[in-house]
Amino acid sequence: MNMTKIGVFVGSLREESFSKKLANHVVNTFPAGYDAEIIGIGHLPFYNQDFDDKGNVPAEVVTFRDKVAACDAFLFVTPEYNRSIPAVLKNALDTASRPKTDSKWGGKPAAIISQSPGGLGGFGANHHIRQVLTCLNVPVLQQPEAYISNVATLLNDNGEVVNESTVEFLQHFVDQFVELLKRYV
Repeated sequence: MNMTKIGVFVGSLREESFSKKLANHVVNTFPAGYDAEIIGIGHLPFYNQDFDDKGNVPAEVVTFRDKVAACDAFLFVTPEYNRSIPAVLKNALDTASRPKTDSKWGGKPAAIISQSPGGLGGFGANHHIRQVLTCLNVPVLQQPEAYISNVATLLNDNGEVVNESTVEFLQHFVDQFVELLKRYV
C-alpha cells in the first residue's frame, strides 16, 4: 500500500499556539495509509525573487521547497490575524510557489482549519487562504468548512482537544478530506 504524505502547515509560531494544538490532534486522526507531518515554516527568510533570479536560493528555502514537493496533499491550520492569514503562512505559500514555472503546490489537494479564541473561528483567514490556493491551482476541500470558535474552551490543560463534539467534527472533517484525497492521489 502506498503511503499518502500530507504536509501540515501551522500558521502560528507561538509555543502554546492553539493552531499547533489542533494540528497535533488532527495528524493523529488520519487512517492507515496516510502520513500527516507538520512542516515548520518559522525559519524561512522572507521570500525575495532575487533568490531565484540571481541563483542564490538559501539552503533552508531549497529544503522547504523539497519537502513541499514531496507531499501529496496539504492541511493548513491557522489563526486569523487582522481578518487575514499570518505573514509567516503567506510567506511559506509564496516561497514554495516560486519560481512561478515550478510551483510545488499546484494540482495537489488541501484542506483548511482556522481557529480563534473568539466567536468567528478565523473566517477571514480561512477564506484568504482559499483565495491564495486558487491562484496556486490547489483544489480545496469545500465541505465541511472548519472554523473552530472559542478554541481555548475546547482544550484541556495539556492542550488536548477534549470537547466531544469538536473531536467528532474534526474526525468527520478528516474523513471528508480523505475522500477528496482518494480522487486526487
